[in-house]
Amino acid sequence: MNGAELYKKKGCDAVIAVGGGSPIDCAKGIGIVVSNEQHILEFEGVDNVSIPAPPLICIPTTSGSAADVSQFAIINDTKRKVKIAIISKKIVPDISLCDPVPLTSLTSDLTAHTGMDALVHSIEAYVSNASSPVTDIQALESIRLISAYLPLAYHNPDHIGYRYKTMLGSLLAGLAFSNASLGAVHAMAHSLGGLSDLPHGECNALLLESVIDYNFEVCPERYETIAQTMNVDCSSHDPQEIKQKLLSALQALRTELGITERLGDLGVSRENIADLAKSAIRDPCLATNPRKPTVSDLEHIYEGAL
Repeated sequence: MNGAELYKKKGCDAVIAVGGGSPIDCAKGIGIVVSNEQHILEFEGVDNVSIPAPPLICIPTTSGSAADVSQFAIINDTKRKVKIAIISKKIVPDISLCDPVPLTSLTSDLTAHTGMDALVHSIEAYVSNASSPVTDIQALESIRLISAYLPLAYHNPDHIGYRYKTMLGSLLAGLAFSNASLGAVHAMAHSLGGLSDLPHGECNALLLESVIDYNFEVCPERYETIAQTMNVDCSSHDPQEIKQKLLSALQALRTELGITERLGDLGVSRENIADLAKSAIRDPCLATNPRKPTVSDLEHIYEGAL
């Protein structure tokens, strides 16, 4: 809201965003507040933006959020302690300048967290009930790129080639989820990040395995394809065996990226779970999760990640 006030005061006619998901989403918020003259929290949900924002140019400096190509903006409602989702084609940026060089300044933690965010984007888009043949192509290529090159970029932060591959993976994931939407991992991560202010990508990484364990039975073929794309041996075609191998591969990836904590290690307690689930059940990302969860289901998934 302060940014929108400054925009009007200085007579601006466009917004340039440089950074990761938070500054880019802030820029999107400034734009729609200026054009619609409403408080930012009034846009929560799907298609609640009437007037398009002024021109927005994005220069992403992480390979994770893909906010620079998506129709999503995530805003932290500090009063309710929850991250809200604003979803509208009217907040898709006009220009995105993607260059891997700024990624070389990322810390190892940011490399890991934002990279896992991108991987979750593509996994959730692929199993989304709003997926399509077009988003499937984007999501699977993103999964292939990120699972192969994120560890290499993590261990070789100055390698432009590896950084380029992770940026391309993030871009493709953004195109996929902007059209297929997301699922329970993001709904639960938004609730968790709003309560605890933990990094969004880290929340996604710590919730992913528990959500896959919950979702797997309704779309095992989709998860098998994801596993194959990550070079997991699926020759048995036994669903339970493939599920365990996929979960093990994701756990190994997390461990290699230094994401070894559990939610409990980061200050989340069982006393928080009921409130977290109540917030998550209202998140619009749940609408496209392949399995429709109850509040009790979400509580169980949170417990599994503790």
